[in-house]
Amino acid sequence: MKIRFAAEVYTWFMKESGAAHANRLGHMIDISAQAGFTGIEPIFSWMGDLSDPSLLREKLDAAGLELAAIAFGQPWNHVEETAQERAEADKAIELLKHFPGALLCTVQLPGGRHDLEQRRQNLIANVNAVSRRAHNANVPATFHPNSPQTSIIRTAEDYRVVLEGLDDSVTGWTPDVGHIINGGMDPLDTMKQYASLINLVHYKDWDGEPEFALMGKGKVDLLGVTRWLIAQEFDGWIICEDEAEQALDDPDGVTLHDGQWIQETLLPAVKKTADQ
Repeated sequence: MKIRFAAEVYTWFMKESGAAHANRLGHMIDISAQAGFTGIEPIFSWMGDLSDPSLLREKLDAAGLELAAIAFGQPWNHVEETAQERAEADKAIELLKHFPGALLCTVQLPGGRHDLEQRRQNLIANVNAVSRRAHNANVPATFHPNSPQTSIIRTAEDYRVVLEGLDDSVTGWTPDVGHIINGGMDPLDTMKQYASLINLVHYKDWDGEPEFALMGKGKVDLLGVTRWLIAQEFDGWIICEDEAEQALDDPDGVTLHDGQWIQETLLPAVKKTADQ
């Protein structure tokens, strides 16, 4: 199986904007390695001292982890990037140049569904511009939609407009199965519809009470999605970004749970169905 599993650090940053975990990326790397993950996806604005590529490389090597991707979020509400948005994007791209193969995962910060048609076009233009500069620097890029009520890429129509507007010569798409179902869509059907764009995948579970559940405890068919990815010969990272309520107080425990669930439940079930 070519798929590799990594952890996303947002699991630690759900509470009070992550203030309690500021500059603790080294700890998150250690816990992710302990959980059995082989990679990690930090959030660029919260990397602290480890935004220094030499320090990050040293820490990752010590833990035996790879840098799978860096999540890079900006508002992107204007027709073009603001000067600050462009400067931050270029810093993230420069960092990723030190880690060949690691992806720039672009994420729009939710800001309301007003002026929806124009703001979707603004988002497309900004993501394509950032991704083009990343591509020119030999940094692969991917776009990650989200599903808060204030997100402009939440519904099936949002997905159609934005994903079909992406320049697939410079960026791919990161389907987040939890966000897809939270937006009222079927994760696997949506992934099949835009399969050619997929170059990174995010896993979280969902139960609608009101939103996300501990991995393996919700309603997302993670086994079915994994089997489909294997059948498609997907050769990339699955990033576990658990946003269950338990992560508010115990992000370490949730990350350890997710790693254990993958190794002891998901992968044996994948093998069992493959052998049948």
